[in-house]
Amino acid sequence: MSVPIVIFAAVFGGSVAALLPRFVRRFTREPQPVSPYAVSAGAAVCALLAAALGPSAMLPFYLLATIPGLMLALVDLRCLRLPDPLVAAFAIVTVLPLAVMRPERIGFALVAGGVVLTTYLGIALLPGRGLGLGDVKLAAVIATMLGFAGWPAVLVGLTVPHLIVGPIALVLLLTRRGRPLPLGPALLIGALIAVSTATAV
Repeated sequence: MSVPIVIFAAVFGGSVAALLPRFVRRFTREPQPVSPYAVSAGAAVCALLAAALGPSAMLPFYLLATIPGLMLALVDLRCLRLPDPLVAAFAIVTVLPLAVMRPERIGFALVAGGVVLTTYLGIALLPGRGLGLGDVKLAAVIATMLGFAGWPAVLVGLTVPHLIVGPIALVLLLTRRGRPLPLGPALLIGALIAVSTATAV
């Protein structure tokens, strides 16, 4: 672990998070104040990535991915939406570099993304709409990204979100305060944990 790289990453993440509210407003159409929690989260996410990956060729791309990633989380928490432009930006800065660096794994990654896309789309089309199409698209992108590291990474990345949201949904159900929950932030947390613990992403 390189301490200077971790410090740089933390400063980068915190600075990005502090600047994002003015851009998030475009998608929420509401004023977004700078949140110390978002700044802390941005710094922590980037520091964790730097500590886990070190001077990896993919580290700059993952740090860039925190920009659309944090925006997706903020928008989803605010208005239960995962805008396509942000999902596309997240895919471009993660999947495309991996495809260039590890072309031999493209087929496997596409299979992982396709399996998750089909599964999540089937769930989204069930009565009750437990998932939104934004969740489906983001999950497929994350699965494709993690597919470059293999099925264990995909499994971790897509199990963690449901371990986070599941208990919250159960509590709301038991207290009869059922309401839609944003899955996007949990999906991104799952991706972060999978990337940080995988051996080759």
